[in-house]
Amino acid sequence: MASALLGGMINSGIITPDRAMISDKNREKLSCWDKQGVGITDDNCTIESECDVIFLAVKPNIIEYVLDELKGYDDKIYISIAAGVSISYLEGKLGEDKKIVRTMPNTPAQVGCGMTVVTPNKNLSDTELKLVLDLFSKIGSVIKLKEDQIGIATALHGSSPAYIYMLIDAMADAGVKYGLTKEQSLLLASKAVEGSARMVLDTGIHPQQLKDNVCSPGGTTIAAVCELENRGFKSTIQAGIDACVERNNQMKK
Repeated sequence: MASALLGGMINSGIITPDRAMISDKNREKLSCWDKQGVGITDDNCTIESECDVIFLAVKPNIIEYVLDELKGYDDKIYISIAAGVSISYLEGKLGEDKKIVRTMPNTPAQVGCGMTVVTPNKNLSDTELKLVLDLFSKIGSVIKLKEDQIGIATALHGSSPAYIYMLIDAMADAGVKYGLTKEQSLLLASKAVEGSARMVLDTGIHPQQLKDNVCSPGGTTIAAVCELENRGFKSTIQAGIDACVERNNQMKK
């Protein structure tokens, strides 16, 4: 996710490589960024002291150790992408008076088509919040939500690219079954997903109506839709989202 964010921001032009820095204990992982002119280090304190905006782009199970290394500067903005890690926890580590933003982006940010949920604490000014929103808007769309809404948002956009990739791969395998190459099948399936999402976003038409528009009486599409319904397509997707939300709630504890 860190690579997706940094790569997306550089590709969008909102920052240049020489104004970015990334840290990792394993310097070999940073070689690709070093070649692009991004500052690299294995010391998180260096990041904190030299950068105005610090992204805590680490897994929830190790964020405690990263936070313990940091001093918590009054003039810095700390942006966490760690799932299930609350603002109150971050404030407990960095200081209640620090400028903290809890976010949940997704990996399509790397290609400028991300979706990010943002929840700031009370210490950010309107100007500082605008800066955060502008950063994420350059790599896709951004929405400000209440913290208690992040769990369901995570299931709907943060984790869901994995579900969509599963759908695309399943469709592509079916194409191979009937004689297409995997490359051909992936192109057809991926463009169908891309175009369908664009139809929802650009037309404002409800997905149910768009689905009905594709289903001719007695046709091939309605046959497929009925079979998917019989096999619990919707309920399976919703069960996966329920599991994601439940896991998010467990991580908060």
